[in-house]
Order: sequence, then structure tokens, then C-alpha cells
Amino acid sequence: MKKHILSVDDEASVCGMLQEVLNWKGYRVSTAADSRQASKIVREDPPQLIIVDFQIEEGDGFVLIEQFRKIAPATPIMLLTGVIFDGETVRETIQKKVASYLDKTEPLCRIVREIERLLGDLKEA
Repeated sequence: MKKHILSVDDEASVCGMLQEVLNWKGYRVSTAADSRQASKIVREDPPQLIIVDFQIEEGDGFVLIEQFRKIAPATPIMLLTGVIFDGETVRETIQKKVASYLDKTEPLCRIVREIERLLGDLKEA
């Protein structure tokens, strides 16, 4: 059975690109553009990994992450965002809330490698 990943981002191009690449890598990917849709997916079709943007059109990524923690406390969450945080914020706040934080400008191969690592699918080179 394919591992399920949820990508939450209000930028359709980001979700579409991740979905295409991750489907090609053998994952099943659901996408959501808002918190209501994302929460419904997490409840009804629990993913093995949640990828969430910090800024979504109708809400705050940290609030959404807290909701996910209540619904699916063991599910790893990757924060994939264009918002740049300073090192101290990453260490003191973000790392307590998510399993991974990457900037959207990271090379796609690095993002995919991190997803594979979080899912336990990273193959050693």
C-alpha cells in the first residue's frame, strides 16, 4: 500500500508540483488549499506525513499544526514555507512543533530527500 502524504498550501502550483513528483516516487498525495479541507482529510484519510505552508490564505500555519497535533499526534509534520525564520526561532519554536522545516526555495531533490527521510524511505547512496 502506498504511503499517504497530505500537502497543505494555498498555492496550487506548489501542491501540484509536489503531487506530481511524489506520485512519481510512489506515494499517494492528497492536497488541501485551506485548513477546513486539510483537517477533513487528516480525520477521514490519515496521512503518514503532513506538509504544510506557514501562510495559508485563511489562517495561520502554527494554528493548523496545533490542530493536526490534536487529531494525529504521531504524524510527522514538515513546514515547507517561503517565510524565512531566524535560527533562534527555528531552534526554540519551530523544532518543537514540526519534524522538519524547509524553505520553498530549496532544490526539489532536497525537499524529496527530506520527505523520504521523514517517512523512513531514504535509501543510502
